[in-house]
Amino acid sequence: MRAKILLAILMSLSCTFVEAQRHGRYNTRQDQPTQDPDEVQKMREIAKKQNEERQAALKRDTEKLLKLSQELKDYVDRTNENMLSLDVIKKAEQIEKLAHSVKEKMKGSN
Repeated sequence: MRAKILLAILMSLSCTFVEAQRHGRYNTRQDQPTQDPDEVQKMREIAKKQNEERQAALKRDTEKLLKLSQELKDYVDRTNENMLSLDVIKKAEQIEKLAHSVKEKMKGSN
């Protein structure tokens, strides 16, 4: 059950990111046409590099989320209605923290 909830969270985060990209929230803005063209180009390159780094971090984090979710599912599969492992709770907390971090990166806050 928890694995299904976590999968739903991951899907929701993914949809949030796609919508933000669709609305141009991650596009760099060049509002100052009076700047030196070399400076503008330099700023574009910096923004591009930052976006690439953020995207790489998102890929790493989502891969880790997937791994943690699978581990959580494995833990839950080994328990029954009379037994709740502390490992299950810790794993769910790890997933929650990482999912929050991914969400913030998708918003461009980190």
